[in-house]
Amino acid sequence: MDSPLMPPEVAALLEAAMATLRAELGALPERVVAWHPAAGEWCAKEVLGHLIEAERRGFAGRIRIILAGHDPALGGWDQVEVARARRDCERAAGTLAEEFAATRRESVALVVGLRAADLGRGGRHPKVGPLRVAELLHEWVHHDRNHLRQMLANVQTFAWPHMGNAQRFSTA
Repeated sequence: MDSPLMPPEVAALLEAAMATLRAELGALPERVVAWHPAAGEWCAKEVLGHLIEAERRGFAGRIRIILAGHDPALGGWDQVEVARARRDCERAAGTLAEEFAATRRESVALVVGLRAADLGRGGRHPKVGPLRVAELLHEWVHHDRNHLRQMLANVQTFAWPHMGNAQRFSTA
């Protein structure tokens, strides 16, 4: 197995994901970032809201809890209910992007400040069991890219019916 990502590498990847999201959201018209690819699926703004909450409650939040205690209990959260309560689809994309950027800057500072000894520290999650800081860092990188893909797929799905015969380039 290859060696794991170290905190400076994770911090760089977190910053890269932020830059990608900001560039994509900045280029898209509001009607596209508010568009739902299917009933019950998130628009791009709701995906961004989820990333904000996952950062606060899941990744940076859990790391802070772990660093503050010894083998602490780590709570879960109802992602669907939190998304519903946030009402991100009704918010301006630029406002969400700024909220995400501010949250991400704080998180990058947290990650950069991690020491080698911090990576082995952990807590207990009711659903998945023991979690170490190093594992959370890797999940964070994975989670970002999963939702980047989701946002990009929303745009692809929006563009598809407008492609006409050019669709054949993608199906041939």
